[in-house]
Amino acid sequence: MINVWFIRHGESEANAGLPTTNPATTPLTERGHHQAQQVALAFAQAPNLIVTSPYRRTQQTAQPTRERFPDADHLEWQVQEFTYLAPKRYQNTTVDERRPISDAYWQQGNPLYVDGEGAESFADLMQRVQDVQAKLRQLATAGPKFVVVFSHGRFMRAVLWAILTHSTEVSAKRMRQFYGFIGSFSVPNGSILKLHLHDSEIWFSGIHTSHLSEYSEGRTNPSTP
Repeated sequence: MINVWFIRHGESEANAGLPTTNPATTPLTERGHHQAQQVALAFAQAPNLIVTSPYRRTQQTAQPTRERFPDADHLEWQVQEFTYLAPKRYQNTTVDERRPISDAYWQQGNPLYVDGEGAESFADLMQRVQDVQAKLRQLATAGPKFVVVFSHGRFMRAVLWAILTHSTEVSAKRMRQFYGFIGSFSVPNGSILKLHLHDSEIWFSGIHTSHLSEYSEGRTNPSTP
């Protein structure tokens, strides 16, 4: 049995509409650092394991939690954002400026297409989801654990989609379905997706934001994906 919290990183400079140069090195904004502090205060018990992606913004988001729970183990897993555009596409551009290229990628609908060096295909994303599921199931066999995974919006939705559909199949149809799915609901910066794994079953309890002051104070405009 294992309880897992997937936590989206705090607001990044890209989320705030600022130009960025590389998806792996984009840092948090001041607001994002504040969200990271609020995440660290959301725990009623210490996690056994804290996982981060290789990307800077998740590592920055996890830092206050790691400082609060120094005895928790820390690992880096491939739970980074779905990076379907090659980093050369970024080069001091904003999310809005990259939107035509992004739209063209999804309209092409080829699950095996790789945009260039440093990018991945939809098939690669689904493989990463499978790998993470396997890691979590392996941890569950060792007894009760509490695992925290600092990740990214699209990857979290890919995990949830795989749970809901009981599939990580790769096809053009599934890719179109996933694109519709990720546009159907928001995963705000700093939000928490809580999962419970028992034997081969996985349950989830929705996206939680009550620990973030901007939602408890009535602000409801989340940052962009």
